[in-house]
Amino acid sequence: MNELQLEIITPSKKAYSGMIKSIIIPGTAGSFQVLFNHAPILSTFEIGIIKIEFSEDKTLYFSTGGGTVEVTDNNILILADSIEKVEDVDRTKNAIERTKKKVEKKK
Repeated sequence: MNELQLEIITPSKKAYSGMIKSIIIPGTAGSFQVLFNHAPILSTFEIGIIKIEFSEDKTLYFSTGGGTVEVTDNNILILADSIEKVEDVDRTKNAIERTKKKVEKKK
């Protein structure tokens, strides 16, 4: 199967490690996609959304604060300043809103 090994690391944690089909990264000069047998590349990326696609038609989105990406021999290493799954960010925002509403009701 034509898959890539992806590892995403931040200063505080390993955010992801596994096999993927493709990834779209918000590069400094514009978004770019990495597929199987991509040419070697070393690039920076900016604040934005990283989109990861898997062979089983699953998609995962990460919100990132920027960083560096290296692609060599079907291995992708992302060193991110910060990164969170978009679904986790949405859950956190919703929890904050619920808490604010509860506090307002008590007042």
